[in-house]
Amino acid sequence: MRSTEPPHDWATVEVAVPRRPGRLPGVTMAGFRQRVPASADITMVAHPSVTLFVDLSDGDGLVYDSHSHGWRERGSTAVGLAPGGLRLGGLASGGIECLQIRLSPVLAVALLGGSADLSGTVVSLTDLWGRDAGRAEERLRAAASWDERFTIAEDALGRRMSARPSLDPEVAAAWGMMLTSRGRVRVDSLANELGWSRKRLWSRFRAQIGLTPKHAARLVRFDHAAHLLAAGDPAARVAAASGYADQAHLHREVKAFTGVTPTAVAAAPWLAIDDVAWPASLAGPAPSTSPIHQVPAK
Repeated sequence: MRSTEPPHDWATVEVAVPRRPGRLPGVTMAGFRQRVPASADITMVAHPSVTLFVDLSDGDGLVYDSHSHGWRERGSTAVGLAPGGLRLGGLASGGIECLQIRLSPVLAVALLGGSADLSGTVVSLTDLWGRDAGRAEERLRAAASWDERFTIAEDALGRRMSARPSLDPEVAAAWGMMLTSRGRVRVDSLANELGWSRKRLWSRFRAQIGLTPKHAARLVRFDHAAHLLAAGDPAARVAAASGYADQAHLHREVKAFTGVTPTAVAAAPWLAIDDVAWPASLAGPAPSTSPIHQVPAK
């Protein structure tokens, strides 16, 4: 995420992440709470994951707007791959608070019944999970610590995995090769490695992941470049290290995925749960055992 407003006073924001790896590979979580009445106006930046936001705020809660697609959702939501032009906003009298859960697209198929329907969209979590979404939200609101919230969320995800369809092994392998190569892999090479035709890989990958193989590889490569930019590397060096033809190519890709320039990405700490992009000088992840309604030690 990238804030479009002046930098927050991070002393008022609690950021919590699990201290131990979870039992579900492909899941990362973070808790966010701004402990004073506040409004939010945040641009969502494309990420190679399906993201769930469980809105735990008081007051009006969080609102998601897409200027490019013309739709709006409120409250707890699931954000598909490459949503495009998405902004998160809201006003909460008691502080803005949410649980962010990032799912590998491979895992999202098992948890959400297929991510293809979510690609480029935002969907209410209630529409996906029905009453289970409300029950999980109630339990998360009642939890006494972020550690307890992470456990509740993991349990809820684990229950939804039973009897769910899975990806073709070849599609999962293709996604894994994209991650390993940081998006620098050709579709023909993937097809040859898997023993599939290019047409079959394109069709099956698009149906199960929600993006074409080429678009997915671009997204993974962009994510790697964004990490380097956020870590302070010069754009010319990032372009070379990420496999772009030149700095102008990098600029076009960053603009396509974020709507802003590489310079703006580099200056904004939007990857708040990432230890590379989150500036240690501003704030570090709060101990996840901290009681939710206490200020964590800095």
